[in-house]
Amino acid sequence: MDVTPLLRTEIVSLRDVRCAGVCQHRTPEEFATSTHLVFPYRGIYMRHVGSDQAVADANHVLFFSAEEGYQVSHPVAGGDSSLSLSLSDASLRELAPGRILNERAMTGFRHQHQGIDPRAQALVALLRHGLDNGTIEPLEAENLTLTLVCRSIGPRTSHECRATHGSRRMTDRVKVFLAGDLSRRWTLAEIAAEVGGSPVYLTQVFQQVEGTPLYRYHLRLRLARALHLIGRYDDLSALAVDLGFSSHSHFSAAFRQAYGRSPTAFKQFAKAS
Repeated sequence: MDVTPLLRTEIVSLRDVRCAGVCQHRTPEEFATSTHLVFPYRGIYMRHVGSDQAVADANHVLFFSAEEGYQVSHPVAGGDSSLSLSLSDASLRELAPGRILNERAMTGFRHQHQGIDPRAQALVALLRHGLDNGTIEPLEAENLTLTLVCRSIGPRTSHECRATHGSRRMTDRVKVFLAGDLSRRWTLAEIAAEVGGSPVYLTQVFQQVEGTPLYRYHLRLRLARALHLIGRYDDLSALAVDLGFSSHSHFSAAFRQAYGRSPTAFKQFAKAS
């Protein structure tokens, strides 16, 4: 585990956390000393709380609640990286809808994770790149952080999942399968053959659990990977190919639609880091 502090003020703390992900099986139980929100931006891992599990990938925010025991496993090799965010207790209670918080003395969350939208992914990348290369100051970073929290746990982007245990587990298997080869152009038949069930049933279950179509979920994972890698590529056409897009124009159009700016514009911001 490699932890890099990015920002620490009176109300917010940000850290870049990178894990080698060498343990496929569950780790010994750990306990968070304080409540924090974790935004994975590279790789995938599983977080286990008792019999419940959550897939940690770039389409979700993970809730690590104070004094809650959890275990971690890594079903896909390659490790993972996340932006870890903690707020003052007063700020968290002010920003978070009461229905998602627990009733313990130390503020925490009722659930393990929640889906986020592309704009939240972009905010994660802006914070990481900006704080790493020194292009944003603490006041701006605090504002971006509060916007990220509101965007991630507010009612506009939350999806209330009422799916069965079996449906959630099938969806988790799909996520892990996709993460094994993110750039591949999968077909429904290939995914269904791997996780079990018919292609029609699979698409219905995934939509029910995640609130978004399977193809769009996969696209968002690839675009989130682009947010992480874009500063390392001189040739964006090569990045598009590496992420499985049919062309540079296809990649640019999808990127702009998701994040509101072109890959070139975002690269100019991220390149210095």
